[in-house]
Amino acid sequence: MSGENGSDSPQGRRAFLWSASTVAMAGGLAGSYGTFAVMAGRFLYPSATGGKAWQFVAEAHRINPGEAMMYQAPDGSLVTITRQGNEAEAKDFLALSSVCPHLGCRVHWESHNKRFFCPCHNGVFDPGGSPVSGPPADAGQSLPQYPLKIERGLLFIEVALGDIDNRRA
Repeated sequence: MSGENGSDSPQGRRAFLWSASTVAMAGGLAGSYGTFAVMAGRFLYPSATGGKAWQFVAEAHRINPGEAMMYQAPDGSLVTITRQGNEAEAKDFLALSSVCPHLGCRVHWESHNKRFFCPCHNGVFDPGGSPVSGPPADAGQSLPQYPLKIERGLLFIEVALGDIDNRRA
């Protein structure tokens, strides 16, 4: 009989259950506090973003003078790229944020008026992104500009890469 050696005795079972529950509780606490510590560390000490890089936009000759095209950067930023000159040089192109600095509404290029327009509060920006009228002009808020370059007839824009690696997970 196994009861005589003490392996099936109530004290043996209690000791086993107490040990097992203590180990399970300690493991649960360690896991939850560890998860909390990792999340707090990421919040208090965020990792550096992906930095900036030159991204291909289009062949320069494909954008006609006075026309605009939309570009979405890897970090999700919306950019309007307009061609304002006749040459195929970087100075003939302009890349401005498509987001109004007033309330974050979408700004679009009106080629017939040669201006950027925000329909939310009738905000108007000149072809260089400077405010002309509406709330952005009252607050002196210009559209942020992005650097451009042309290499071998190809148009490139310098944009923030964002946290691209975390999107793959």
